[in-house]
Amino acid sequence: MNRANEISEKVISNYQKDEGMMIIIYAQWCVNNGLDPKAVYLKAYPEQGNNEYVMHMLEQTVTKEEAEDIANETLLQVLSLFGNEDLAFTVSKEIDALEAKKNDRT
Repeated sequence: MNRANEISEKVISNYQKDEGMMIIIYAQWCVNNGLDPKAVYLKAYPEQGNNEYVMHMLEQTVTKEEAEDIANETLLQVLSLFGNEDLAFTVSKEIDALEAKKNDRT
């Protein structure tokens, strides 16, 4: 294998690892906020219900009690960094709904 192919494969591999981390951050944010990560994801990308990699990554969460808090702004920045604008838009709507629910309780 030539050097250019090795570099390309390394870049792709690193991107996939980072993308996996982005999906886990998103999924954990959902769990922390009482949302189903798969359901929210499918609102943004209904055609990706059969994406095994994404569905597997969405299952890599821990309970809310075991998790660190993930700020809304942090999640939106991470999604934007990866060009996940549709998911960021859907998450923004979920944040608005959570805020409205919180305000109804006060």
